[in-house]
Amino acid sequence: MSYPSVMVRADKAANAIFRHPWIFSGAIARMENGIQHGSLVSVKDPNGRLLGVGTYSSSSSIAVRLLDFQERVIDRAWFARRFQEADARRHLLGYGLDTETDGYRLLFGESDGIPGLIVDRYRDVFVIQIATAGLDHLREEIVAALVKTFKPKAVIERSDMPVRKEEGLEEKTDVLYGDDPGSVTFQSHGFQFLAHVLHGQKTGFFLDQKDLHQRIKRMASGRNILNLFSYSGAAGIVAMQGGANQVHNIDASEQALEWCKEHASLNKMKTNVFSTEQADVFAWLGAHREPEYDMVIVDPPALIKSRKDSEEGKKAYHFLNRAAMRLVKEKGVFITSSCSHYLSEEDFAFILRRASLQAGVQLDVLQVVHQSPDHPLSVYFPEAAYLKSFVCQVRYL
Repeated sequence: MSYPSVMVRADKAANAIFRHPWIFSGAIARMENGIQHGSLVSVKDPNGRLLGVGTYSSSSSIAVRLLDFQERVIDRAWFARRFQEADARRHLLGYGLDTETDGYRLLFGESDGIPGLIVDRYRDVFVIQIATAGLDHLREEIVAALVKTFKPKAVIERSDMPVRKEEGLEEKTDVLYGDDPGSVTFQSHGFQFLAHVLHGQKTGFFLDQKDLHQRIKRMASGRNILNLFSYSGAAGIVAMQGGANQVHNIDASEQALEWCKEHASLNKMKTNVFSTEQADVFAWLGAHREPEYDMVIVDPPALIKSRKDSEEGKKAYHFLNRAAMRLVKEKGVFITSSCSHYLSEEDFAFILRRASLQAGVQLDVLQVVHQSPDHPLSVYFPEAAYLKSFVCQVRYL
């Protein structure tokens, strides 16, 4: 089967030749008449050589997202192969149903060869996010491929992301297969967690901090810990499992703190050592200045959501980190994360350098931790890198 053709300019063909999956609108020389928003298309160079097949967008600056770099039929069987290949790579990492990590990202968009699609697995419940009109048209094939390949109890859609508006799509949350599973219990490196797949943030849990959780566990013994932007308390649970004396979780969301308590109950932790407080973290930090904690963990939502937010977002990161590191005792541990794609690791380090000097402390970096490997980096798509966490020891100047 051949798809309608989109021809790229000669000077822009190299991106696709070197397997970058995005074709920007400015790279297109011409295209066949009548190609509809969300259609599957063939991408060719000026000599007619096929560069790949992908989905077309008439509303995004990314005009084509390439799904394959050969002539392929994008159907149920094609999706099933991609899912099987991605899951096999997760098994190489030690993830899977018969392991200590049966909750993981099965498919990470461009890094796993399906731009615009996220698939998270929580044991036998799968949660998908669809970001593009092209894949929106292929929803039935995607779900059928998941069902055929994994025989799940349920497939949930959590395409409630603002980015869909750029594609002219409404946000969508639905049970696509099976029944509403409610909260799903799963394991991550042996830790017991709950995913609230229909009502939680993202797909019900943040799966990208697996590696950081391992570091927290190793450093938590005997410490009193402050967990800022705690969400459902996963970092605090890990710290308690690592021998922390107590963890205080702060979040603005009442629902998130209820889930904190669910996690405490699941892991048989007492509320006097695993406490919660509902507060705006920025305001809370403005009212607390004494170094009372042996470890402070800061993991905010993305404070820079687009390039135009960069300057204001950097100011927010600066204030947040300066205030939080002041609460760490001498020789204590300060752990701070940014999931903002638009904040580079270099810029984040510069913010921490300035903030530390203003706070009167020195940060000795023990390690920089990135997104867990089920959110893989790609040599063909460097934009996949987004999460960075600095693990530091604090010394007072």
